[in-house]
Amino acid sequence: MRYIFFLSVIFCVLSGCSKSEVANEEQVASISAIKLAPKKYESGGADKNLDGSSTQIEQKIIKQASLRFETNDLEETYKQIQTAVKQSQGKVQSDSEGKDYGTLYRNITIRVPSQNFDNLINTISKGVAYFERKEITAEDVTEQYIDLTTRLKNKRKLEERYLEILQKATKISEILEIEKQISIIREEIEAKEGQLKYLESRVSESTVTIEFFKNLPEQEAVQLSYGSKVWTAIKSGFFSLSSFFISIISIWPFIIIICVLAYFIRKRIKRKKP
Repeated sequence: MRYIFFLSVIFCVLSGCSKSEVANEEQVASISAIKLAPKKYESGGADKNLDGSSTQIEQKIIKQASLRFETNDLEETYKQIQTAVKQSQGKVQSDSEGKDYGTLYRNITIRVPSQNFDNLINTISKGVAYFERKEITAEDVTEQYIDLTTRLKNKRKLEERYLEILQKATKISEILEIEKQISIIREEIEAKEGQLKYLESRVSESTVTIEFFKNLPEQEAVQLSYGSKVWTAIKSGFFSLSSFFISIISIWPFIIIICVLAYFIRKRIKRKKP
């Protein structure tokens, strides 16, 4: 009985192995076909999907502007710009002000919805006698957008096909190889999604950089310049004094040793005197 049971177990194992080998051979053939797929899809160009259909996308434009002009009242001009930004549903991304020799200035960077870009520029331009700089650019990135969108769709479809094959895989080596390929594809998908989001944000919101300044009278400019120099000299002297004290504190052991030696030498000299 034991002998018959042993033969039946061997027969079952052999029959199972033969079926597994047939299934594995078919699976390996499928995997080989899929491995060649990415090159075929990308070499065919980025203007078509896996099914051969083309993607129709509206034109994508990145708008930017850089303005520089003189004003008689910085605060009033700033209030006017704030009003224009609110009307255009924009937001101030950065705001800085400062002083050069004879000039007070303010720099503002604004992000505004692209559909309100022209309205913002026209509103800010009202009341400006002339611009020292007025640069407006419109960059067409439609081709780049289509390329990213199409490649992203193809990568997602390729990932789906790998997942289908993964469900049918039986060997551990095949499973590991497919999971490796899926991991690579997902990294590429995440990278392209990040590029696409960044491109969409630049298209949906335009950037406007505004610099306006006020020329100071000559006497006031000299006073401001002289006062700034005096204040700089005071700060420099304070830092120098602080550095001197810090350096003395850092060598305190040597100072103590020198003082002790000087004390004993002086005491010895006094003993030698008649």
